[in-house]
Parts: sequence; structure tokens; C-alpha cells
Amino acid sequence: MSAESDVNDHGEDAGAPRNFIRTMIDEDLEAGKYQGVVTRFPPEPNGYLHIGHAKSICLNFGLARDYDGRCHLRFDDTNPVKEDVEYVDSIQADVKWLGFDWGEHLFFASDYFERMYSWAESLIEKGLAYVDSQPAEVISAQRGELGKPGIESPHRARSVEENLDLFRRMRAGEFPEGSHVLRARADMTSPNMLMRDPLLYRIKHADHHRTGDAWCIYPMYDYAHCLEDAIEEITHSLCTLEFDNNRELYDWVLDAVGFARPRTEQTEFARLKLEYTVMSKRKLLRLVEEGHVSGWDDPRMPTIAGLRRRGYTPASIQSFCEMIGVAKSNSMVDIGKLEYSIRDDLNARSPRRFCVTEPLKVTVRNLPAGEVVDLDIEEWPSEIGKEGSRSVPFTRELYIERGDFALEPPKGWRRLTPGGEVRLRGAFFLRCEDVVLGEDGEVAELTCTYDVDTLGGKAPDGRKPDGTIHWVSAERGVPCELRLYDRLFTEAEPESDPERDFIEALNDESLVVRRGVIEPSVLGSEPGDRFQFERLGYFMVDLVDSAAGSLVFNRVVTLKDGWAKQVARASGEAPKKEKAPTRVKSERTKRRPERRSREDERVNARQESPELAARYARYKDELGVSEENADILSVDDEVAAFFEGAVAVHADAQSVANWVVNDLLRELKDRELSELAITPAGLGGLVGLLDAGE
Repeated sequence: MSAESDVNDHGEDAGAPRNFIRTMIDEDLEAGKYQGVVTRFPPEPNGYLHIGHAKSICLNFGLARDYDGRCHLRFDDTNPVKEDVEYVDSIQADVKWLGFDWGEHLFFASDYFERMYSWAESLIEKGLAYVDSQPAEVISAQRGELGKPGIESPHRARSVEENLDLFRRMRAGEFPEGSHVLRARADMTSPNMLMRDPLLYRIKHADHHRTGDAWCIYPMYDYAHCLEDAIEEITHSLCTLEFDNNRELYDWVLDAVGFARPRTEQTEFARLKLEYTVMSKRKLLRLVEEGHVSGWDDPRMPTIAGLRRRGYTPASIQSFCEMIGVAKSNSMVDIGKLEYSIRDDLNARSPRRFCVTEPLKVTVRNLPAGEVVDLDIEEWPSEIGKEGSRSVPFTRELYIERGDFALEPPKGWRRLTPGGEVRLRGAFFLRCEDVVLGEDGEVAELTCTYDVDTLGGKAPDGRKPDGTIHWVSAERGVPCELRLYDRLFTEAEPESDPERDFIEALNDESLVVRRGVIEPSVLGSEPGDRFQFERLGYFMVDLVDSAAGSLVFNRVVTLKDGWAKQVARASGEAPKKEKAPTRVKSERTKRRPERRSREDERVNARQESPELAARYARYKDELGVSEENADILSVDDEVAAFFEGAVAVHADAQSVANWVVNDLLRELKDRELSELAITPAGLGGLVGLLDAGE
């Protein structure tokens, strides 16, 4: 290949992040095992998709795109009791919103019900399946325990003729639910509990959202799923780690039905576990049904619908999924990575605006009543590289944030005080002359003066004000509703205590609603428009409740991660002060960053040290490590040496990087790397074994 080529020999994007799945696909294609790549995203239409599904969507559709293959969208609709066309429609909308298209490859398990039934009869004829007429609780008890074989059903010895007769009568609707099931005649002594004569079909007298009442028996997921993959000639059936034990049954069914190798194969990867969230459909449904959230699209929910309504972008979610990578070991992902992804995306796409969330009135006494000074203020900071400005009216009556004034300022206060002076962003210097107190003793209004010679923030006499604050014209500003969303739970792992209801960890301040005032340039904004409200965060015009005469803005994310400070205040502890590191080539600086809020420090460190910059580039460009992991691993000499020692043993650098960042550094806490019981070579060997499926 030429040095300029952007794809490898298989058509894959050479810049795509490496992981054990891509390595496996490369090896399969190189060996001629498959002629191309066919993946699938197979949701059950029994709920709304969440951020964990987004990882699978990006993985499956991304692989198909990068290898010039195809990805099927297939609904595993084998349980009519829990499924609904509402979920089918929402899932399709979510996948398309994320930026992926299945084209003509839209399928349903119900498309294959007749073929699955025929194969089930063939299994009976081969002596590989039988009808069991015992109650469900008896069947469950007979499966035994780990280390102890199960007990064979007394119906296991039924003749082929009797089993066919019963199975056909099950289909004809002669029996009530629970009276019979079809089971595989597998191995009741297997150490894998799933192989102890698993259920293949059960009776359900319920209308199906596609087939109506045509069927009253439905295949079990483990029987149907592998057959769907084989019918559609899926090459790589990717699922999360909890299906690891199901792989043996997956292969058993395909062998029993008669699908020859090479054929579809199941491969497992780590599911997404995200801090401050729950992913269980059952628990998400409980949040909705008990009214803890307003619905499946509540902006606090981890559903794709909720993230979309909050203001997240498809690009930010794709970036997040790429950042966290694909590994074979489960780990908890820092929610700061998701928040970093949306901040990074919105920074360059969100024009700046002024908005005051808790207005404090200011009267500028040396500006005549009725006079308006129209100021031309840039919409973008210089580093964004975009042009554009908007007109912002400066009037006699203004609003500033109540929190930007202190009657008795604490030490180090850098905002407005009695007799103090601040810079109004994009306007003039403002000096506080008088304070008006209300009957309750609280500050009700300020009387100030402005310096006409300081437009643009420059003082002819060189004086420096006490900080810069934002403002809005009280006379021309537009009232609006501000929905300040935060993390849904107060704890990173709300399900960590099995003895406690996860509901107890809900954050009572996950939604704070305020009536604010915003500059008039937002008039005419459409639902979905995004802005950065200076000093406050990124906001989007709500997709549902906002209207022309009643603007509603959702806070997508704050400008910085202030959660650590909130937790410290709630616990009565002083938040730890992060000191910017001093970088010298030969100096070992102890920094093990755990939050994306430290990213700027790492960027600055690389700017000061060409050695660190070169290491970061090598990890990212040569070793194929994600930008997030390369960012964290490259700045500390000891961490970098440990990582490189592990990569010397196991060459999958991204897989090793995921382990170091997500597991090793999390376990360090206040210890040194040298204090751990594992060596770089030991970690490399461990990750190698895991990636090999050992």
C-alpha cells in the first residue's frame, strides 16, 4: 500500500481505533474464512434504546462501514407480551439519528417464524428435542446446581411421534400457557447450566405486533437469535459479555439444525457501565412509571431519546463510543468522558449568548432613560476560527447574576462589590455606587455608573477591574425558562449496594427550573438550536415545550465539571485544589488524572514539552490508542513506562490502554505503581489471555 492510502487491504479505515474485534476480523478475512463483513444490531422491541445500545450501534454499523460491508437492523420480536410498534419506531428513529442507515436490510425475527418452526420439528425427528409437560418451577428445580448434575425430565423419553403430535397441537392452540414447552435434548450433566435441556418454545396466547394471532407458540431468544444470524449470513455476531455462556448453546443449535462451518460466530465484548446511571430496562421503566422522570425522553435519562432532547449530538455520542474503546473486561466508565465529548463538540458549533439565570437589577444612572447603545459583540471566541457577531442592546436598566455581587465579599472575590468595578462582557466597565436593600434585608437593586471610554474592555488609564461578568438588558431582554439538568443520581454506582433500593440514590437537584432573561438575539430560534450561554454552559432550545412566545432552554452540560466540588461541599470537606504541573524533561511529575476537567493541564504540559507531545502522537497515531487514553497515558513518565512495558508483551495497545486507564489507575488511589502486585509484563500477559478468550 502507498503511504498516502487511508484504508488497509480489507477496505478498513486505517485511522479506525484498533481492538480485539478488528484484529479478529482482519485475521478472518486474511484466512479467507469470509468474503466480507456482515454485522447486525439486534434490539428487542420492548423498550427505548440507551447509551449502552449506542455503543453496540456504533460498533456494528461502524465495522460494516469501515470494512465496506453491511449491517442489518433486526428486531428480535419473539415475546409479544412485552413488545410494541412504538418501540420499533423509536429504535429506528434512534439509529438514524445517530447517523447510521441499514438501507434495505431491515429484518424481524417474526420474518422467520415458519422456518424456525420447521427446524424445531426436524430437531424432534432427530431426537434432539422433546415436549416437556412439567410446571416451570419443576423444570427449573430439576436443572440442579453448579457442580451438581441436573435430573432428567420424565418426558425426555417420549417418542418422536408423541413429541411431534404434542408440538403441532401446541401450535394449533389446544393447550393453555405453561402446560407444555419444547426443550432441547442436550446434556443435563453439563457444567454450563444453560445446556441442561434449554427451552426452545413456549406457549403464549397473545397478539403479536406484526403477526397478530397467527401464532400462539413463540421461540425462545437463544433458539431464535442464532438462526436469524445464520439465515442472514451474519459473519460476526457481536454481543455483550453476559452472553458468554450462551455461546455454547448458540453453536449447539446451529450444529443441530445443520448449518455447516464456516458460518456466523458469536463474539463477546464488554458492555457499557456508566457512572451515575442505571441501564437496566426494568429499572428505567420503573423511573418512568413511578414519576421520578417525565418519560423515556426525559433529558436526565440515559436513553438516546433523553440524550437527544437534552441536546447531545450524534457526533458527540459517536466520539464517546470511540473514546471508551472495545474491550473484553467490564469496567465502570467515567461519566466525565461523555460530558467531555459533548463539550468538545458543542464548543465549535454553539454561538455565544448572554443569559442571566437569577436576575439582579442594575440601574446605570449616567445613561439617560430610553437611550440604547447597540453593541456589536462577536459570536465566537478567536480560537474557534469562525466569523460572526450579533447586536446586543446596552440600556439604562440591566440584569446581572445575583451571584456576581457580594455585599460583604469573601477573600479573593473577583466580581462586583459596593464601590467596586467590573468589566461587562463585550461592553463597558461598571462601578457600583449604591445598594438598595429590600424589606427582608436582601440586596434588591444596584445603582451603578459606566465608563464610556472603556468600550471593548480597554481602559485608557490602564486600570484593571475586579473580573468580567455577563449581563442582559432589562428593557430589551427576553424572559425564558431554564431547565438546569444534572446527574440523575448522587452516587457513581447507584446499584452498588444490593440491600438498598437504587431509588434512594436519586439526586433531588437533578433538575432545577429557573426563570431567566436572555439577550434578544435569540428571538426566532428554533427547537434544537444550541448556544453557549457565557459562563453558564451549553444550552439547547427544547424540542417539545419551547414555543416562539415562551422559550425553554435545556442545559446540555456545564462549561466545566463542577461535580467534585458539589460532592465536597455536601460532605463538608474542602475540595482538593488541582495545581498545574511544572514540566521539565527529566522531572517525574506525579499526575494520575481521573477527570476530563484536567485535560487542559495535560494539553498545556504537552505544549511545554516536545517529548510529551511526541509520546502522545506516537501512542495515538502509531499504536492506535484512542485520543482519550493517549491523553491520559502520555503525561506521566511512570504510567507511560508501565503501559509500554505491558504493550511489549501484548501488542494490542488499545486493549492494554483500556485496562491501564479504566482499571489500573482507578485502583491506584494514593498508592504508587511500584506498590501494586502486578508488573507491566504481568498485565500484558493477563490482557493477552483475556483477549484470546482464556
